[in-house]
Amino acid sequence: MNILQYESKIWATADLLRGCGIKESEWPSFMMPFFALVMIESRLVRMFDDLKADIGEKKFAGIKKDDLYDMIKDKGQGYNIFIFEKGQSLTDICKNDKSFDIDFEAYLKGFDGETKDLLGVDATEGEKFLDIKGVITKLKAKKILLGYTKLWAEIDLKPFNNSEITTLEEHIKRKWADISAETAGEQYTPDDVIALIAEIIASKIEESGTLLKIYDCTCGGGNMLFGVEDRINQKFKRLTQTFGQDWNDALYALAKIESRFRPDSKIEHGNTLVDDKFYNEEFDVVVANPPYGVSWKGYEKDITHDKTGRFKFVPSISDGQLLFMQHLISKLDSVGMGVVVHNGSTLFSGDAGSAESNIRKWMLDSDVVEAVIQLPTDEFFNTGIYTYLWVLNKNKQPHHKDKVMLINASEKFKPLKKSKGSKRKEVDAASRLDIVTTLTAYQDNDYARVYDKEFFYFNKQGVLLTNVDERGNSFAAKLKDGKSSEKLAPISLSNGEREITEFVITSAANGFCRVGTTLCAHADDEINGGQNLPTLPAYFEQYIKPFIASLDYKEQPLVVTTSVGKYYFDTERETLIKETAVKKEVLGCGKIVVKAALKNASKTQPERIEISVELTPDYQKDYEIIPFHKDASANQAAIAAFMAKYISKPFEYLENVVGVEINFNKIFYQPEKLRAVSVILGEIAALDEELQALEAGLAL
Repeated sequence: MNILQYESKIWATADLLRGCGIKESEWPSFMMPFFALVMIESRLVRMFDDLKADIGEKKFAGIKKDDLYDMIKDKGQGYNIFIFEKGQSLTDICKNDKSFDIDFEAYLKGFDGETKDLLGVDATEGEKFLDIKGVITKLKAKKILLGYTKLWAEIDLKPFNNSEITTLEEHIKRKWADISAETAGEQYTPDDVIALIAEIIASKIEESGTLLKIYDCTCGGGNMLFGVEDRINQKFKRLTQTFGQDWNDALYALAKIESRFRPDSKIEHGNTLVDDKFYNEEFDVVVANPPYGVSWKGYEKDITHDKTGRFKFVPSISDGQLLFMQHLISKLDSVGMGVVVHNGSTLFSGDAGSAESNIRKWMLDSDVVEAVIQLPTDEFFNTGIYTYLWVLNKNKQPHHKDKVMLINASEKFKPLKKSKGSKRKEVDAASRLDIVTTLTAYQDNDYARVYDKEFFYFNKQGVLLTNVDERGNSFAAKLKDGKSSEKLAPISLSNGEREITEFVITSAANGFCRVGTTLCAHADDEINGGQNLPTLPAYFEQYIKPFIASLDYKEQPLVVTTSVGKYYFDTERETLIKETAVKKEVLGCGKIVVKAALKNASKTQPERIEISVELTPDYQKDYEIIPFHKDASANQAAIAAFMAKYISKPFEYLENVVGVEINFNKIFYQPEKLRAVSVILGEIAALDEELQALEAGLAL
């Protein structure tokens, strides 16, 4: 029997939901608890049958109730009074419609405490997990509880083993993911990607008598964690143990239920980033598909004050992917490896010096990244974006050390005959074999490259440029004795509209400042309708500051008159000019800086506004992106050579920050092949002949 025959039967239960007006997006919340219920019952019945077979019918009949309870409890798979003590199943309960409501409630309450918690049998406030109590209330209101339960009771999973039931569960959960309008960034990992991840892991591990511990920090319903374990178990005799954590109530409950029927599995509930339930554990293998582009603002305080040391840098609050990445690396043992699914932002988001770039640099400095694999688009069920597998390895082979391999597997797929949501492609078995073979060979081919890790580093070199005029002169050359500016003693300052003739302004004798009389050239140009402003601070805020801020010596004529001449900026020649009665002197490229300050009264001076003017060099801060060299002297020489080749203005070096980004487009870009000019001309000539023939036909 093929368990997938039940896929359509399970999905048919939704017809009843549709018929009573329940929205399609809500179906998973109605189906999950009943699917879990059917899985639990089938496994408990099978476990009970196996127990009887092992003990023998005669001997089993003589076992006392308390002893039987202890034997079942020791297996840790759950308990139900109806199944083990009354020999009744969900099917039996559904036979009597008159007592169904009472019997069904008793059946649910007959489970052990943990199962009731996971199903949400007694849920009131707080964590409801699968919330079967809430679902039952809604189904009763729709008057379909009995009919809906009967449909699920007809699904007999008892003949199937754990792996087969897990396979069915993955198919059903995938359909739920298609319709449930999941939280942005949460992606259900398709089976073909899980298979690829498992094969990558299998290529890195060996047969051994030691336990293989596998961990998923965002395990959801466990499809990736258990899928990887099952595939590893098919290839190796090595014992495995799985660990998972998730804070989605319903998915955690499904994974927890599944874990109880596996030889050695521990699933915990909670937010991994703020409450690591396995804080004292390290693992041989880590796998994860953490949410993409999801904010962690809600627990910002916990992250920024984390005391575990796992977060070397804190990325943008809008995306927590690199928090999960750092967490996973911290969970690897000394020779551990892992495969993590991310979108493209973890490869290149953030400039040099940003947390994102620093995290990538820390990862490459630590030599934990063995490869990055670009998957095809349209691979996931609810997004068409490119996704990437980061292959982590603390036990690299000698010729892999300090290197990173990029594999462009964007064309390694087989189109699906029928789309599944946004999923139109799958990485088929042949493509998976090809990818794993390429990774194992660790050599360049037509879709893969191996680089020294420093290839992905770059210098972001800060420079302070000194701007020059058309003749290459700067005002900086006019300054003497290390001065940074030249202060002027102006008599007036004019921008063509207003003129300043007072540079120290105090309150008038009557305690009022008359707007316009001092700074305005014309009385009708007064602001505030010529009203009196009661205080000097008000005058400063409402008139002086806006006026000073509006001055732009490059946009409009600004003339500073002193006792020795006039100063202004010649925009055509981009230079400062000093003009006297006898000559014009070119001072070089520079700035006219006008400042105003409100000064408090002192013992010797009253409250006042001081306006100052000075000439300064025109400096400009800039950054240059320059290839990185791991040898410090070679790196500095490369920076100097770059500056000599591309920078013509005088400059000073500022800070140099080393950034890291991984750019698949840059490395694997294939320019469009241009057609020969002769071919294009031939097509034009053919079109011309066709047009002439059409015109001749119209003339007739």
